[in-house]
Amino acid sequence: MANSKLQGRLISLDVRRRDFLSYFGAMGLGSTLLPGVLWARMQEQEASVVTKEMLAEAEKVAGLEFTDEEREMMLESLDRNLRSYDAIRDHRVENEVSPALVFDPQLPGKPLPTGPSRLRYSRPSGLQAPANLEDAAFWPVTDLAELVRTRQVTAQALTEMYLDRLKRHGPTLECVVTLTEERAMAQARQADREIAQGHYRGPLHGIPWGGKDLLAVEGYPTTWGAEPYRDQVLGMDATVVRRLDEAGAILVAKLTLGALAMGDWWFGGRTKNPWNLEQGSSGSSAGSASATVAGLVGFSIGSETLGSIVSPSTRCGASGLRPTYGRVPKTGAMALSWSMDKLGPICRSAEDCALVLAAVNGADGMDGSARTVPFRWDADMGVHGLRVGYIPSAFEGDRATLDFDRAALDVMRGLGIEMVPVEIPTDTPTSALRIILSAEAGAAFDDLTLSGRDDLLTRQTDGSWPTTFRVARTIPAVEYINANRIRTQLMGAVDAALEGLDAVITPSFAPNVLLTTNLTGHPVAVVPSGYNDEGSPVSFSFLGNLWRDDAALALARAYQQATDHHLQRPPMFA
Repeated sequence: MANSKLQGRLISLDVRRRDFLSYFGAMGLGSTLLPGVLWARMQEQEASVVTKEMLAEAEKVAGLEFTDEEREMMLESLDRNLRSYDAIRDHRVENEVSPALVFDPQLPGKPLPTGPSRLRYSRPSGLQAPANLEDAAFWPVTDLAELVRTRQVTAQALTEMYLDRLKRHGPTLECVVTLTEERAMAQARQADREIAQGHYRGPLHGIPWGGKDLLAVEGYPTTWGAEPYRDQVLGMDATVVRRLDEAGAILVAKLTLGALAMGDWWFGGRTKNPWNLEQGSSGSSAGSASATVAGLVGFSIGSETLGSIVSPSTRCGASGLRPTYGRVPKTGAMALSWSMDKLGPICRSAEDCALVLAAVNGADGMDGSARTVPFRWDADMGVHGLRVGYIPSAFEGDRATLDFDRAALDVMRGLGIEMVPVEIPTDTPTSALRIILSAEAGAAFDDLTLSGRDDLLTRQTDGSWPTTFRVARTIPAVEYINANRIRTQLMGAVDAALEGLDAVITPSFAPNVLLTTNLTGHPVAVVPSGYNDEGSPVSFSFLGNLWRDDAALALARAYQQATDHHLQRPPMFA
């Protein structure tokens, strides 16, 4: 307890208030103690070392109690630790540096899938380019790809069309941070030359896309949506960006995210829901979902730590995939929580998500958590060979989306899919494990807290990042480690519950599902399932077993083939 509670820096009387707050916050002393009795006492005593009285106060907040003799024996070690913390703080560590401990969703003794990856996607027959190319702005990648492959439309024309829409509608939706126009046009011209010469790279060749602005792109700002980083230029391309370049995709814009990957507020405003401009697009992949659904890009890349693909995809009516943790390398992406961050596609159809995942899947030799596990997509595979579960308790109660959820379940039953009941374990204190995210996020942006630049962030509320980062310094290291041990137990319980299943059908926000599966690393495909009384979309999800992203997407595609929710267009942008 003591070592992790006393992670602050000893202060002298002339130290500024920020260091004082950081010091006592690190001791686990709540804001009610600041700047009260202890601050006055340190002024009176000119304290430069930890005292038994300080330790006794810290014990109260930690819920512990030591004897006076025990405190006496602890003081020398506490002072020594404080000197170590000074040394750690004085050594600069960039956001890109990951901890030596790496999370692995694969439990010991469980073999990984092996063999080659495969991609067999659908090609619409007889597809004709529209007279007005902008009519294709909402087409899925599978259709756009066929126009490019058959040379009915050039990559340059497609890119110019999307850039024009970004310029016209981006300001309304507040979904664009930076246009990458020069880079995009150069890529488009190259794509047209290659395709004319018979070198077609695949279904993403010549397709314009947008990236959440936590992905590094050489020569362009990577702002992380936050004021302190709005001029930051990283001298590299993220692995995902590089792989999409290699697939021939064309980056047209860096899209908004809630500041440091929370919500839809960024330094330039609030990203809007294309269906309702009075409403934010949710987050934190705010711009990725908004721009995709509004027909401003062919597809986009988002990220999820605790709902940042599922939530904006739901709000805006996109088709999104949170891949199995470790499928997609995070190199060159802003780190928020090393053991929970995932990068994934946000598209206009489930199959589009499969095409994008196929391009970015696999280890890169730089992200220690990334694995090369085969991803096999066959549009003709069908779903009747899949072993599918559903969560009965998630279709009960009086949740606002319950009628939509039950209707989606009926659609799947109507497809002849046999489902077995399954329940996500609830005997683990899952909510308490959120401290894992908080602690890692606090570490990822510790320099922001210690420097005082956290005051520059747009949102300053009880639940915003500045407060969370400050509170993170009160999380004991022992509790963080024990939370991860409980996480291992949770992984085992979920693995047992899903034994023998390829995927599970579930409402997107069923109790306990979103947090649990983000902690365990399971993949989720989320698709629109209807529109509420206000005209905004609602969603339904398909939870894959580990590494069964293909099964989740196959079920999602089958649902979309039986419905038309994903084909609807927000009227203001159609």
